[in-house]
This record gives sequence, C-alpha cells and structure tokens, in this order.
Amino acid sequence: MSSLIAEDVKSRSEVYHGDEMCQVKSKELLKEIALPNGLLPLKDMEECGYDRQTAFVWLKQKKSYTHKFDKIGKLVSYAPEVTAHVQQGKITKLTGVKTKELLLWITLSDIYVDDPPTGKITFKTPAGLFRSFPVSAFEIQEEPEAKDTTKRVPDTAEPVQVKEL
Repeated sequence: MSSLIAEDVKSRSEVYHGDEMCQVKSKELLKEIALPNGLLPLKDMEECGYDRQTAFVWLKQKKSYTHKFDKIGKLVSYAPEVTAHVQQGKITKLTGVKTKELLLWITLSDIYVDDPPTGKITFKTPAGLFRSFPVSAFEIQEEPEAKDTTKRVPDTAEPVQVKEL
C-alpha cells in the first residue's frame, strides 16, 4: 500500500507504531482538541502521526474497517489510511471516512462541535450537506481503575484477598 504521507512531513512529526500505542495516541489527540474519544474507532493500526506545525494527522490501519455507532444506528467506513487537519473542536480536510445514508456511502470532509458547546457534533460532506448528532453517541466510557482489594495481615507478609460485600 502506497502512503499519502510525504517523507518531509513524517520527519517533523510525532510518529507512533503499533495498534496499542496508536489507540492511546489517537484518543489523547481527540481529547486534546476537545472531540469525543470514540470518534475514530480504527482497528489494527500500524502507524499514526501528528505534525503539530501544520496540524496534519494520519492514521494507518491494516485494512478498511466499518464500525456501527449503536447509539445513532449509523455505519461508518474507515479506509486503510485516514488523514485530516485538526484544530480545537474541529477536524477538516478529512479523507478516508464515509458514512452510510440510506443505500449510499457518503464521503465526510469535516467534523466539528459547536462553540459554545450545545452537546451536538456535526458531520459535513464536501458538497456542503451536514448532519448533527449528540456528542455522547461518540464517547467511549473510560475503564475505571481496578480497585486493589489485596490487604496484608499485620503478622504475616502473605497477601490476603478480601471480598467486599
């Protein structure tokens, strides 16, 4: 697969490899620009990068992935390479993302939340058509930290599991 990312862009960018690291970094970026953390649910990511100088972002995955956002009942297809320019509350010049409307796959070009916040996120096509949904439909609930229930008995060094009722 040939990449759309120029080497000079890569050389000045923060670049990460591997699915686990790219999952973390893509969610951190979404949080940093005040967009919902579940907006880019890509799978098997190989590389992601962020050129802060131009606000250009790219995400590469092994193959296309179609995700259903259950809260709104919408299918979204993510190409093997997704690119965009980001800024606070906005993604512009988006490539590699389509949504299914009726029987057609429609290319998305922009995503933004209202300022001041209204709880809505808007998706726009290159033709200027748009649709808004609740921001909450694209939020992933963070896993709470596991509570350590291991306690030590004073006279021994052996850990004892304590069951909470």
